[in-house]
Amino acid sequence: MALLETLAVVFAVALVAAVAVYVKTKLFPLREGEEVREDVAEYISMMVSVFYALVLGLCLVSVWDNRAAADDRVQAEASALHQTYLLADALPAEQRGPLREAARSYATHVVDVEWPLMAERAPLGDEGWTLLDRLRTAGELRGRGTTAQQIAAQEVLAQVGYVDDARRGREAAAEERLSVVLWAGLVIGGVLTVAFMFLFGLNRSSTHVILVMGLSGFIAFTVLLIHQLDTPFGDPLGVGADPFTRYFMR
Repeated sequence: MALLETLAVVFAVALVAAVAVYVKTKLFPLREGEEVREDVAEYISMMVSVFYALVLGLCLVSVWDNRAAADDRVQAEASALHQTYLLADALPAEQRGPLREAARSYATHVVDVEWPLMAERAPLGDEGWTLLDRLRTAGELRGRGTTAQQIAAQEVLAQVGYVDDARRGREAAAEERLSVVLWAGLVIGGVLTVAFMFLFGLNRSSTHVILVMGLSGFIAFTVLLIHQLDTPFGDPLGVGADPFTRYFMR
């Protein structure tokens, strides 16, 4: 609904401006001998290009920040999970195997199941959280244990907490997407920017063609780049599962 409301407001403002120009030309026509101001069209074209550049920059920064945040959370999640795996050596012998197996199972599920789902923006389900609870349970110290084992168990639970926080951030980043209002601005602004290029001719038509091609191609490239980055876990520019595979799937 926000998109329709925004487009309605934009269209209404444009319509009011068109009516104002029409009324002005009818009530205050050019006097005899007064020249037509072609530089006004050039000024409007320049302003449209500037505003469109701002929209492009805003969209590009937004999707890049989300992709960078997703990368940081994946690194933090994999690192905390790896630390949990290593801390198993400090726990009692009967707990080391289950803790390591729980860490491997969680990493395997993230890579094999959740990564394709995130690339498609599909719900991840509850299995990952179940495996994380299993990891947390495996890290809890059974019995009193030695002082070193108690400290290690506390550190395991702290690292599992880091995994939990990073996982929540990863899920949030996978669900983030650019506003449809901004996508509408990208499309409409791009069409207007290219269309204004046809209002001004050059002495050499080949030069005009090259300029229009260059501008159109660069706008298309930037919009496609934004589209690729808007899926932080998709191909080809998305965050990969390398941190998990590096630690657990060698």
